[in-house]
Formats: sequence, C-alpha cells, structure tokens
Amino acid sequence: MSDYDVIVIGGGPGGYVCAIRAAQLGLKTACVESRATLGGTCLNVGCIPSKALLQASEKFEEANHAFKDFGIQVSGVKLDLKGMLGHKDKVVESNVKGVEFLFKKNKIDWLKGRGELQGGGTVAVKGDKDTKTYGAKAIVIATGSTHVDLPGLEIDEKKIVSSTGALELTKVPKHLVVVGGGYIGLEMGSVWQRLGAEVTVVEFLDRIVPTMDGEIGKQFQRILGKQGMTFKLGTKVTGAKTTKTGVTLTVEPAKGGEAEEIKADVVLVAIGRKPFTEGLGLEAAGVETDAKGRIATDGHWQTSAAGVYAIGDVIAGPMLAHKAEEEGVAVAERIAGKPGHVNYATVPGIVYTWPEVASVGPTEEELKDQGVDYRVGKFPFTANGRARAAGMTDGFVKILADARSDRILAAHIIGPEAGTLIHEVVVAMEFGGSAEDLARAFHGHPTLNEAVKEAALAVDGRTLHI
Repeated sequence: MSDYDVIVIGGGPGGYVCAIRAAQLGLKTACVESRATLGGTCLNVGCIPSKALLQASEKFEEANHAFKDFGIQVSGVKLDLKGMLGHKDKVVESNVKGVEFLFKKNKIDWLKGRGELQGGGTVAVKGDKDTKTYGAKAIVIATGSTHVDLPGLEIDEKKIVSSTGALELTKVPKHLVVVGGGYIGLEMGSVWQRLGAEVTVVEFLDRIVPTMDGEIGKQFQRILGKQGMTFKLGTKVTGAKTTKTGVTLTVEPAKGGEAEEIKADVVLVAIGRKPFTEGLGLEAAGVETDAKGRIATDGHWQTSAAGVYAIGDVIAGPMLAHKAEEEGVAVAERIAGKPGHVNYATVPGIVYTWPEVASVGPTEEELKDQGVDYRVGKFPFTANGRARAAGMTDGFVKILADARSDRILAAHIIGPEAGTLIHEVVVAMEFGGSAEDLARAFHGHPTLNEAVKEAALAVDGRTLHI
C-alpha cells in the first residue's frame, strides 16, 4: 500500500496550492520541501518580498516628490533602509506562516528535505540527517525555477547579485547596473532608483520587455526614462572585474563594435529563469525533458512516467506564480477523477513598477503575424477623472477585438493599478465576452476602471470622453 495518494515535490505556489486542493478532495497528501519555510521562491525571495519593497519604495518616492502636488508639505524625510527591509521580512514571515497553517488545517504532511524520484511511485526525501522513502499513487513535480547565470558574471550575492541578493542589499548603491530588461530587472531597478541609486539597464535586444506589446513597451521605456532610469539597448556584457569598491563591466554592441567599460557599485543579473530540476532523478524515473530542459507533459500535465505529473515553471509556458497555482488546482482535480482545466489564453502578465504594466492575450504584433483581422480601442489615463484626481495620468488602456465577432482577443494596460484593472478583461475573456459587452457594463464613476470601459467603446469608435 502507498503511504500517500499524492506527494507534491516543491512547496511554492504551484506545489502548496496543489497539495491543498488534493487534500480538499479527500486525498491523503504530503508535500516535500527543503526550505526552512514553505512558499518557495515566490513567498520567500521572489514575488512577495519584491512587492513589499516596491510598495515601501513607492511611499518613500511619494513623500519626497508627490505629496507637494496635493498641498501636503513634508520635510526631513529620511530613508530607514533597515526598517524597510524589516517590513519586507515581516511580510514574508506572515505569508509563509500562513501556508504552514493551511497545511495543518488541511492535514497535509510536510516532508522536510529534498525530493528525488525513485521510480515505481516512490520518492526519496533527503533530510539533514537521514533519507526516507515514501510511496504515492500520484507524484506531482512543482520545483519551480532558478535564475539564469551569465558567463563571465559570477554571482556572489554581494556585488554581483541575482534577484535574491537584490532584496538584501544593506545600503543603497550609488550606481546599480541591471543586466536584463525584463520584468524582474525593471522592478528591482525601480526599487533602488527610488531609494537614491543611479540605475542603468543593459539589454541585449533593442528593446525592453521583448514579450510585451510594442506600443506599450515604447511608452514604458519613455516613462521609466523620465523617472531617471537609463538604458543601453542592443548591448551585451562581455566581462566583469570585481574590486573592493564595486564592479567594472565590459560591454559592446550586440551586433559588434567597440567595447566600453561601465563602473557600478552593484550589478544585478536578471536575464531570465530556468526550470529547477537538479537532483530530481528524472532520467532514472523515466521522466523526459525537452530541448530547453523543461519537463515534457501531455495536455493534462502527465509526464512520460506513469503516475508522475509536472506543473509550474518546470514545464512549458509563462513562469508565473498564478499560472502554477491554476495548474496545481487542475492536476489535483484530475488525480481525483475530476475534469481539471486551465485556459492559457487568459493568463495575465503584470510588471509591478510604477506605473504598472499588465497584459492578457496576444500582442498586436502577434495578431498581425497570425493574420488575424482585429480592431483596436485605446483610451488615455489623461482623460480619466479619477487618474487626474490621483495625479497618475501616465499611460493608456488598449483593447484588441476580433473585427468580425467583436470578441475580446487581448488587452494591454500601462498606468495606475494596471495589475488590478486587467482582471475585469480576464473575466470577460473567460466568458468569451465582446468589447461591446465590456462597454455596456456599468463602471462606477469616478474610477480608473472607466478607462477600460472607454477603451472598449473605442473599439467601435465611440469614446465619450475624448
């Protein structure tokens, strides 16, 4: 007899949510996690602590620069970095303890150690002192991802840091160089820029956030540039020398050209993430991977090994916590004999800078490449009453709808609370809604959401406030 119905390897958002849903469905469930706390990268050194610092640094920025616009005079504003990092740590502690409580509530066993597949429905859990083997009818791999290294830039988490080290800097660097113009680099660059650092972003491609809608990306770069962030696009890093005082990077044009040096106090390497599958025993257990090192699955998260499933960052698709969570729920439901499902067409992506950037569905460029006949509706936040009242008028909402059916295909938003606003479009798309549906739905006044309504109206060329 098996020890468990389900063993989940990995206690991050995908893994712990999968374990909770499995337990809710009456399955005897265990979760293998080697960290001292549950929650994985996201809760411990990723999404949650970075958002805590983003929120805190936004408040610091407002106190220093924005309050005066509202008739609020402040003086003597000082940065207490130790206190800000303490806030971040408290937020993390609260979240990871919350997950541990949920495990106890749902009677999920936490098997502390590193999990390794042994084949035949068994998992070895290597703890600090011993190794124990457990059997399960179903095994779910949810081990997430880790940062990608750049040759010539050895991460020491002091002067050359990953996103983990960028959360722990004990003083504000005078000059922070971010290698990589993606979500993580821009978010962490924003944090330290608000706190006083000069920030330079070095990106190999000729634009930042290359997966983003082109028009949104250009506007995003302009806004970040106005905030003081500088960019060296189409540039590659070819070397680095670490000294007692900082790092000297050697860079050159990506297409070839003369090299130059950039001096920095700290360098953040944020060029992407890769699946974390080291030590899982995939090959011995008969679990196949693809050319990118991701675990190969069928359309229902089943791997090539019977009874072994995989979700989240270790499989194909966007490396997002909420994507992993939905997969965790769906695979638990399938294991329990229910019809688990994930609609990948409505996975939102969000950059938590200020202003925020959010999207769901394909970009305009992708629709053009696919030969889709579509219509565009746009509305700027400069014409939204609530945005004016808040002094947050940068950006716009863009909605893309099918030219014949009017079904919403995508939405791209840059502006205040974009990460919140995108979700009404996500829900509309989930129900196969049209731009007309969104345009005719009530939107309270005055709210930022009215910009979404107006963009939906704009699809049909009938905006009311511009």
